[in-house]
Amino acid sequence: MSFHQMWRDLRPIGRHPDSGGYRRYAWTAADADCRAWFQEQAESRALTYEVDRNGNQWAWLGDPAAGNAVVTGSHLDSVPDGGAFDGPLGVVSSFAALDELRRRGARFTRPLALVNFGDEEGARFGLACVGSRLTAGHLTVEQAHRLTDGDGITLPRAMEAAGYDPDAIGPDPERLGRIGAFVELHVEQGRALDLSGDRVGIASAIWPHGRWRFDFRGEANHAGTTRLVDRRDPMLPYAETVLAARREARLAGAVATFGKISVEPNGVNAIPSLVRGWLDSRAADQRSLDQVVGGVESAAREYATAHGVDLDVVRESFTPVVEFDHALRDELARLLGLESGRENGRDTGLKVPVLGTGAGHDAGILSGSIPTAMLFVRNPTGVSHSPAEYAAEDDCVAGVLALADVLEGLACT
Repeated sequence: MSFHQMWRDLRPIGRHPDSGGYRRYAWTAADADCRAWFQEQAESRALTYEVDRNGNQWAWLGDPAAGNAVVTGSHLDSVPDGGAFDGPLGVVSSFAALDELRRRGARFTRPLALVNFGDEEGARFGLACVGSRLTAGHLTVEQAHRLTDGDGITLPRAMEAAGYDPDAIGPDPERLGRIGAFVELHVEQGRALDLSGDRVGIASAIWPHGRWRFDFRGEANHAGTTRLVDRRDPMLPYAETVLAARREARLAGAVATFGKISVEPNGVNAIPSLVRGWLDSRAADQRSLDQVVGGVESAAREYATAHGVDLDVVRESFTPVVEFDHALRDELARLLGLESGRENGRDTGLKVPVLGTGAGHDAGILSGSIPTAMLFVRNPTGVSHSPAEYAAEDDCVAGVLALADVLEGLACT
């Protein structure tokens, strides 16, 4: 089955008719349809299909127990009204790369696995990369069992409703011990490749990043009868803090975003008693990130005091800088550099640019346990986590060929 046919078959799943974006949340009907698609692709290629204890899907060519396996893949879930390419491009490309290697007559000397990691985006339970975090032991069973969605449904209940055993989840060192290298292909979530004119690039590192919750607590009151001077309105310091985040990020050469807000009592004619906002911040190094978050918190406390509002700041998640395995990264560069010199009809003309990224990935979570690397495919708009996310078909095919070259170099004679 061609890349284009797989893409057409997968693309309608979980797409919202009004927004045009995707709502493929963990352990929902759309997620189940995506998982069925993965299983069908695996079985149609006579691969050994399995689901691990944490709900991640695997398709194996060769003996899974042999060790030193080469693994590729990504995820199929989405952020709310997300784009088509973030995650699925890597999964579809993994099957297409295997098809390409079979067409070449490649002889595998190491086991090869294709993987779909569960709940990478964290759209439902508020924590990214749940499947890979559990596998790597970065998320405890107790922590996972406490995860709850917006409707009060816990992760165990959601898994059970989808037909999976929540009591089985937990670290999986034996599985990780059988993996010699993991390579994740992903659409670029920025414009570096578009600006350089390259179709495919290699990741150097993932920026340190985290999420912080700002709780501004004021006093609910009537919007029409309460004098301005008598108000303790938490919306005002929150609004000023949003502007402060933009200012601090600009000064540090970083990024900072308040993209989610919760208001109580959330009435048009009521002054809020609570405004809760979530800050996402990322920077090229830890010092810059600390500068941004510290500056935002300092400004928020100053604004809160000025308006007679209380403030609590809670760090909900944090990931330090992730340097991808240098030896594996350099091997990818070597393999793709050789490809650009071939004259056999498969020349992609790659210059193999190396770039950092501010987005988190399963490859970053696994990097502390196994050698990992990433390939990026050009995104001409730089837009991601949006229905406008895009990659041209010829760039996607270039990514498939690049991934095939990498897998051939790593897993074949």
